Amino acid sequence: MKHKVLFPALVLLTLSTIVFSAACRRASPTAATTFDASKHRGEIQKWQSDRAASLRKEDGWLTLVGLFWLNEGENKFGSDPKNAVVLPKDKAPAIAGSLVLEQGKVRLAARPGVQITADGKPAETLDLRDDNNDAGPTILRLGSLLINVVKRGERIGVRVKDTESQTRREFKGLEYFSIDPKWRVEARFEPYQPAKMIPITNVLGMTDDETSPGAFAFDVDGKTYRIDPILEKGETDWFVMIADETTGKETYGAGRYLYVTPPDATGKVLIDFNKAYSPPCAFTNYATCPLPPRQNHLPLRIEAGEKNYTGTVH
Repeated sequence: MKHKVLFPALVLLTLSTIVFSAACRRASPTAATTFDASKHRGEIQKWQSDRAASLRKEDGWLTLVGLFWLNEGENKFGSDPKNAVVLPKDKAPAIAGSLVLEQGKVRLAARPGVQITADGKPAETLDLRDDNNDAGPTILRLGSLLINVVKRGERIGVRVKDTESQTRREFKGLEYFSIDPKWRVEARFEPYQPAKMIPITNVLGMTDDETSPGAFAFDVDGKTYRIDPILEKGETDWFVMIADETTGKETYGAGRYLYVTPPDATGKVLIDFNKAYSPPCAFTNYATCPLPPRQNHLPLRIEAGEKNYTGTVH
């Protein structure tokens, strides 16, 4: 499941106009057609199946077991608890090597005899890409462990995954509200001129300004609500973070996410809350999930999409 490199804060002030003009050249996703409830149910069921499969992957969120912030200079990593990056017991030698941080760049220096690979090739000394790189992060493999560099604002850290994690082994599956066409709503796109910069805070308390091209306005039971989508680097769909009256009750306490196809030529857009899903933080204590902005806290119950995970998070 897609998640989460948000669009850089420095963008052209005319971005919303450009994006909206481009959207106007696409065929309308809300063209007048007869709604097929059976087809919609099948679409959502497939989405749910794909969602579970994505979580279960060997590099999915269920495998995340550690997040460590690096200090300038040498950062030793291994199973010794004195290391800057502490790997799970029995998964790595006491000291597997060092991660050297210098002026925003990280270099691997593996200990002789330690079998670490990158892209299937032995890695002893290697400059590492972080997760903001267009080519994606360098993934180091040490036994069942996957290690990569992450950058959050000015902080640089290391994310550790274990393909044999307890959370992955004991995953109980996901629960959903009943699929309901009521929550497949048609919204109106209200562009911001210029595009609006929105402060987004993550679960670690770190805040970055992200770009919203405009608001989605939609009606439920005769009342109008608005939410701001966010543009993400490398994504064509727009990212939406929401909280509602089910948040912290039936659904995850930090809100839910969904993706929305940009507006059509008439400014219409379909928001299907049946595809709302829990952020990675619902499954691991080591994710850096962004939180819904205040304007996306909706005063209604959205009884659609993914419910809170009831399994154990390790």
